[in-house]
Amino acid sequence: MSEDQRDEHINVYLRFRDVFGDPSRRSRDSRRRERRKDRETTSVPFGAGRDPRGVGDVLDALTARLGWESPLAQSELIASWSELVGADVAEHSTPASVEDGVLTVRCDSTAWATQLRLMRTQITTNIAQRYPAAGITSIRFEGPGAPSWKRGPRSVSGRGPRDTYG
Repeated sequence: MSEDQRDEHINVYLRFRDVFGDPSRRSRDSRRRERRKDRETTSVPFGAGRDPRGVGDVLDALTARLGWESPLAQSELIASWSELVGADVAEHSTPASVEDGVLTVRCDSTAWATQLRLMRTQITTNIAQRYPAAGITSIRFEGPGAPSWKRGPRSVSGRGPRDTYG
């Protein structure tokens, strides 16, 4: 680099420092905004919002602000299923998913699915009382799934291999 180019860079730097760095050369509004900003960032030991809070309160406020209340309540509901319905019923049923306010519960047998369908209002009431933020509006009980012949590596379009009459 030649001496002239370096001097030009130095001159540009000094010009910018003069224009933007010196408070007396800035506009009146700019100086006013800077003073206001300095006042807002000062810390007052016993000012508003400085009281200590518990970790639970802070986490509750954070989950509410981020919109996590419903998913957290739903996961807590699934985790405490045995407490909600009882140990004997929980042995034969497991909550599978929550979609659009519908809790899907898989049961060991169709008899257990039928029994839980009869208890649906009681279970829904318990959920609404204990986990109102979960947003559960109804429950669907499913028995064990039967095998499907429509999908898989050996599926055939049409009636397929079960067509024995022709």
